[in-house]
Amino acid sequence: MLILAVLAVAWTCSDRACPAAEKTAHTRKPLPSAAEIAKLPADGGKEFNRLIHEKSPYLLQHARNPVNWYPWGPEALARAKKEGKPIFMSVGYSTCHWCHVMERESFETEAVAAILNEFYIAIKVDREERPDLDQIYMTATQMLSGHGGWPNSLWLTPAGKPWYAGTYFPPNDKFGRPGFKKILNQLARAWTAQNAEILKRSDEIAARIKRYTSGKTRGVASGELSYKLLENATKIMSMTIDPKMGGFGRAPKFPPHSSLQLLLGEYARTRNDRLMKMSDITLGAMADGGIHDHIGGGFHRYATDPIWLLPHFEKMLYDNAQLARAYAEAYGLTGKERYKRVAMGIYKWVLREMTDRGGGFYSALDADSAGEEGLFYVWTRKEVVAILGEKEGSEFCKAYGFADGGNFVEESTGKKTGANIPHVPIGAKGDDKRFATARDKLLARRVKRIWPYKDDKILTSWNGLMIESLACGGRIFKDPKLTAAAEKAAGFVLKNMRKNGRLLRTYRNGSAKLNAYLDDYAFLGIALVELHRTTGDKKWLTEAASLADTMLKHYADPQAGGFFFTSSDHEELLSRTKDPFDRAVPSGNAVAVRLLVELGDLTGQAKYRDAAGKSLKAFLPFMERSPRGLETMLHAAGRHLETAPPEPEITTRPAADAVAKNGPVKIEAFAKTRTASPGESIDLVILITIDKGWHVNSNKPLAKGLIATALKMQGGKTLKLTGVGWPKAKEAKFGFADQPLSVYEGVVRVAANIKIAADHPLGPVKAVLTLTAQPCSNTACLAPVEHKLPLAINIVKTE
Repeated sequence: MLILAVLAVAWTCSDRACPAAEKTAHTRKPLPSAAEIAKLPADGGKEFNRLIHEKSPYLLQHARNPVNWYPWGPEALARAKKEGKPIFMSVGYSTCHWCHVMERESFETEAVAAILNEFYIAIKVDREERPDLDQIYMTATQMLSGHGGWPNSLWLTPAGKPWYAGTYFPPNDKFGRPGFKKILNQLARAWTAQNAEILKRSDEIAARIKRYTSGKTRGVASGELSYKLLENATKIMSMTIDPKMGGFGRAPKFPPHSSLQLLLGEYARTRNDRLMKMSDITLGAMADGGIHDHIGGGFHRYATDPIWLLPHFEKMLYDNAQLARAYAEAYGLTGKERYKRVAMGIYKWVLREMTDRGGGFYSALDADSAGEEGLFYVWTRKEVVAILGEKEGSEFCKAYGFADGGNFVEESTGKKTGANIPHVPIGAKGDDKRFATARDKLLARRVKRIWPYKDDKILTSWNGLMIESLACGGRIFKDPKLTAAAEKAAGFVLKNMRKNGRLLRTYRNGSAKLNAYLDDYAFLGIALVELHRTTGDKKWLTEAASLADTMLKHYADPQAGGFFFTSSDHEELLSRTKDPFDRAVPSGNAVAVRLLVELGDLTGQAKYRDAAGKSLKAFLPFMERSPRGLETMLHAAGRHLETAPPEPEITTRPAADAVAKNGPVKIEAFAKTRTASPGESIDLVILITIDKGWHVNSNKPLAKGLIATALKMQGGKTLKLTGVGWPKAKEAKFGFADQPLSVYEGVVRVAANIKIAADHPLGPVKAVLTLTAQPCSNTACLAPVEHKLPLAINIVKTE
């Protein structure tokens, strides 16, 4: 069984864990002009292959390979079927280090090209242009090999069904494993000798992929949508966080975008200091580390070590969009100037280096320059002193952790290179403003170096992330330049990346193409909502609603709820995927829910809120079982709960279990039951009734120094108040304040529950709820008042 023997020795290294490759400079000849390319034959002619007619920077990198590459499409698939050949498909992206290595070692060589061209139909895929293919075929590789990464290398039947897969393959045998040339030859023989077995196996794999990626719920939810889900997720975070260096789990460490969004959102709702502490540790350690580009601003893709020092140097638009927003929101919640400096450093980098003249944002900067990873970003002490002078240069090197012999360790060999990655040493004072001028001088020198490759395609979804981030930053920092950049980019995408009312995925060199995906609609839609919030311009809200309507029409699953990744009129693939999980970018399903929640809240249209609720119900079992994988969905669920319409005014109701009245504010507590067993919870409804002509500050006042309305409980260590859900507040202007205030008026309904510890003794116990509120009229405020509600509870034995 030849195929089984080959499978047993498959290479399955990931993009960050491959054997050391020979280091050689990789230079590319300039491509012909657009006019010259237009004159070339369809197959590229003698010097090029078919990829020369593509727009993708990644595919164009391979246009001179001697491999007879095809882009994914009908031509390649039809030829494979006609000739009965298997397909070799390579999936990657332009800033992928190991994609470059495999190209240099294999795809640029005549020996490998000869095998591929004789026995296979070779297809190249840019995973950023075609995330639909990437999702399906990365699932296949993980199923077949147990690992994943890029380049993703797959062997397919002419019908596109996978039967063998791996990631990076060295050209020749190494470490007792076969090299790429040997595997190509063995699998070509297997295709002929074991064709029936391979076709049967590929059918089974394709069926498994379809089941796995369908998003169908396995099992049913055990509870209802509530704040308990969010509290459970943050509790798990507290158990997995690195208490010294932040982040979650072991190295390699990726910026935890979705975790930070959930933590900051929950801190804003609850003011639980534990949540801000986790955020603060992580944000601070990342800002200090080498993953942060201290000279030019922005962040690299991930850190290979637990202290955020040694990064993988590529810089991605989606990382920086999400991180800039996290730092901006953290500044808005804490007022810490350091967070503002980090966020502004990201925005300045994006506007300086990653912005098209039309306003759209480019995708990424490569990790490599002149054939070496990180060369553009590292420094020797001698270089720094030559630029800054001996005194300032020495001080800079000390402040930014330069080591004798360098601190930059080459990942593949473990050897020091003699160069240094600027970072703030552990325990040192972070982000010293003294060196702002020095950093500018070093940046001015750095731009004269050989640049990393820039992927200048403009993707709708990633632009949505950055537009949302800039709009948020513009509002929080009161910076019109950021807001203007967000508006310009939004206008660019809506003008240039939309056809017949439908979005397109990618734009480059004056043209846009490819059907958009769920992420494109959801990310751009929520960005336009954010722009509306910042500018007050209703046109952005109207455009967001239009995108949501198209999303509901072409992407929604009307039976089960949730959204498919591809549209109803997309080309037919092995699977129409539906994924609730966060990846490097947030889940498209989760952002779609958030978009619908915000539109329902802002427009008052029930169709949006109803669709959001249906999706949340569909994914509730996932939120219960895998909260760390669905943090964006949980954040959207929190907004759904927070923006719930007010309960109808209660005309007849049972007597309250506890009542307190002090001045113009009355508080009543209604308990579903006052008898419970250890380990159980008691659901509460707190009604706050405020006399006409009066108001209280909301739980999240807009201005510093105002007293927030807060609810707490005294009941010892074995009784805890959890799941406090505050309704949406009203923004209003009053005579005693210059700016609008966030307030509650009339009757306010607050949901909460009392969690009883498993070791709570049996018998009666008294819990005391305390509501702190500051009543104000239109002209003046009274002193804050604590309203105390004693609540008698009986703890009984579980029957």
